[in-house]
Amino acid sequence: MTPPPVPPPLPHGVPWAPPTETEHLLYEAGLRGDVEAQLRVLAGTHLFIGVPKAEVDAEPETVYWRALPHESGRTVRPLLTRGMLPPWHPEWVFHSVTLRWAAEFEGWRDPWQLLAVNGGTPAQLLLPTTPQHRAFWLRCYAENDRAAGDRLVALRHGALYGPLAYGLACGAHLAIGNGVPWNEVGTVYTGYTDELDTLSESWGITDRAGWQRQLNVLLDARNSPPEPDFALRVREELRSRHGELPSPDMWRETAAGHAQDIGAGQAAVTHIEELVRRILRYEARFRADGLLPPDGRVRTTVAYDYGRAVNLARWGLSARFCAPPEAEQAIVYAGALSKSAYTSWQEFSAGYALGRVLRFDGEEYGRFYEQNVIAHRALSEHEGSPWHHIPWR
Repeated sequence: MTPPPVPPPLPHGVPWAPPTETEHLLYEAGLRGDVEAQLRVLAGTHLFIGVPKAEVDAEPETVYWRALPHESGRTVRPLLTRGMLPPWHPEWVFHSVTLRWAAEFEGWRDPWQLLAVNGGTPAQLLLPTTPQHRAFWLRCYAENDRAAGDRLVALRHGALYGPLAYGLACGAHLAIGNGVPWNEVGTVYTGYTDELDTLSESWGITDRAGWQRQLNVLLDARNSPPEPDFALRVREELRSRHGELPSPDMWRETAAGHAQDIGAGQAAVTHIEELVRRILRYEARFRADGLLPPDGRVRTTVAYDYGRAVNLARWGLSARFCAPPEAEQAIVYAGALSKSAYTSWQEFSAGYALGRVLRFDGEEYGRFYEQNVIAHRALSEHEGSPWHHIPWR
């Protein structure tokens, strides 16, 4: 078995820079000697245990967390924060756990054993593991108010410029929803077994061939239902023909007529008519919530497939269904397709949002809708947003 990967050392003379906010907060609290603050940081983030892939594949429901010798003479159980994960390796994967999981781990039998978070790095934290100490970990976890998802996160050493960063930014909506760095093509997305479960349950993907098929379908914009873009194309054709946007009635009647002309049955025609009404209602809500300007509209929803293609590439990499070059190629291609279909980040985002809510929201304006608004506002307003430092064209 190949030894576990480790983060590459810094070049001589290069100062250490925290990869994410998590490591920055751990480091600053460590300088102050504020262990409670460090624990509260850990309580609001995912932690990772590195294991051989073959071991997890053989027993996916079991987490083996082995103790390692430490220079102090004690043993430690190691955890890593996301920013300190080593480079992707085909034979090594990572379980995603929480501080609560670590506190409740049943293997704490040696009272002298330590918990080592980011061992050997400037963000290192060594913690005693007595029952009293672990009870305090649980208290910190219970009191945590640092949301794991719905926030814009970036890796300092991740892609920030160029075609790869552009493509990754097209997948930022889902990255924000999951609370993972938008600009990472690396060791994990959430966790190895989490990825396998998500791909199997939500996508029917259980192997590389299935992942490749679904990725191709997304990149061809064939995953989402075709009716929304059919209706939107009719509106754009009417606008081009008459030099102005059609009235809602003209759009609805023309779309229904086109559907009849290509052989659609009455049920399908009725669906197209109601779809036009739904699109108009969603666009009105988008304008009210800032996803569209006052006179804005959505021209196509292909952004929803392209944005998910970016994330499917990242999930496939985390699940070890592909290697980094293949994932990066798909992400760059998704970015190029997005650039050809839209004229701005804001227009792309509105197209993504409409594609998502038409498929899953059912005009409930629930979680699927709210996540779009949260992501759009974060990308519009956050100073670290890729929208502010990556030009659309």
